[in-house]
Amino acid sequence: MPIYFHKENVSPKFNEDLVSDWINSCISELSKITGALSIVFCDDEYLRAINVKFLSHDYYTDIITFDYSNNDTISGDLFISVDRVVENAKLNNVHFINELYRVIIHGVLHLCGYKDKTTKEKKEIREKENFFLNTIT
Repeated sequence: MPIYFHKENVSPKFNEDLVSDWINSCISELSKITGALSIVFCDDEYLRAINVKFLSHDYYTDIITFDYSNNDTISGDLFISVDRVVENAKLNNVHFINELYRVIIHGVLHLCGYKDKTTKEKKEIREKENFFLNTIT
């Protein structure tokens, strides 16, 4: 299935075909099937409003993932704050596009069942992020 990209009040520059192929490849590598995926790029206030409304969290975040996966078919909505990606890229001294890819794959990994609540889970998801970041060309 295709991956849909939407932009709300922002216009990040990246190659949608490249990212779609990469996401599909990552999901396949994890022995899963790509279902309906939407990635919504937005600003801080847009994502904060979603965070408050759906999660009762009143703070900024870089990504919120809504998981609609069924068994091995990966489906969901990823909402990504481009403002946070820009800020995190500066804080971590990395290029915007690299941080954008990291946030995207982080959300995809959540859809594939990876968690990040414990120290062990955070280490595992970060290792997978790094692995997949090395596969995008």
